Amino acid sequence: MTLSSRYAEFAVREARGVSPTYEKLAQAVSADEKVLALLETVPEPKQQPNLLLGVVRLLGGPVDDPADFHDFTVTNWPAIEAELRSRATQTNEAGRCALLLPVLSSLPQPLALLEVGAAAGLGLYPDRYTYRYGDHEIGSGGPVLDCALTGTTPPTLLPEVVWRAGLDLNPLQITVPADVAWLEALIWPEHQHRRDRLRAAAAVAAADPPTLIRGDLVDDLLGLAARAPADATLVVFHTSVLYQVPAARRAAFVALVRELPGHWISVEGPDVMAYRGLPSAPDGALHNVLALDGTPLAWTRGHGQAMAWFA
Repeated sequence: MTLSSRYAEFAVREARGVSPTYEKLAQAVSADEKVLALLETVPEPKQQPNLLLGVVRLLGGPVDDPADFHDFTVTNWPAIEAELRSRATQTNEAGRCALLLPVLSSLPQPLALLEVGAAAGLGLYPDRYTYRYGDHEIGSGGPVLDCALTGTTPPTLLPEVVWRAGLDLNPLQITVPADVAWLEALIWPEHQHRRDRLRAAAAVAAADPPTLIRGDLVDDLLGLAARAPADATLVVFHTSVLYQVPAARRAAFVALVRELPGHWISVEGPDVMAYRGLPSAPDGALHNVLALDGTPLAWTRGHGQAMAWFA
């Protein structure tokens, strides 16, 4: 896939119907030879649309008009390039817990949660959020997470979590304003409900901060997993993380996590975690696959807004 087509696909499959601003910008970048040439000077993982758009917004750049976006990007490229090289997409979306809940509530309780690619750890509090699957609501605290669920009945119980820890190459601190500013820059412009949700989830995490370890998903996974209490079910999980990991390293992680006791939950794109015999996705938008211990269960949308169960 060319860099131009990568931005065009992002516009159509991810932003369309979700963020008109980002759809228009990504389409413009896909045809902008100057900006594409600049992007070609950074490593391939640093060229992704979410990262560029987040960095420009973090630096105060305009996103409402493609021409203004172009001018800002070209004029301020040294600062943008520095941020691209030093940062990674860390969309710490609490809404993705709504995708995890049906699986977490079905496992032997209590749970010890270990999130790979945890960012600020907002995904480590599935027991402290409120969930709304259509007319069905469960929980009574934290932000309300809405998810359109089809193909299965909504969960009726929250998990019991007795230990929570995260692993990240660059963990973020939810009490540090600069880290929160980066998390907010990654939220798409029109999504005020997600900004409100981030702040509510941040209050939950700040009141009882999780253990966050700076480390590699292969080199440091076993050491952190060994710290989980033996009388709890270990659950290693990750959501929209492995696409940033080189294929060989990804394979090493999968082999390692399969050897751990407990369970493994993944929410990744079908081009990242390949499964045989997947049914067709609900529509042409980009969907991830929810899987338990390597068995696919459902199609999911990127921010946790919908899940189509097929298992």
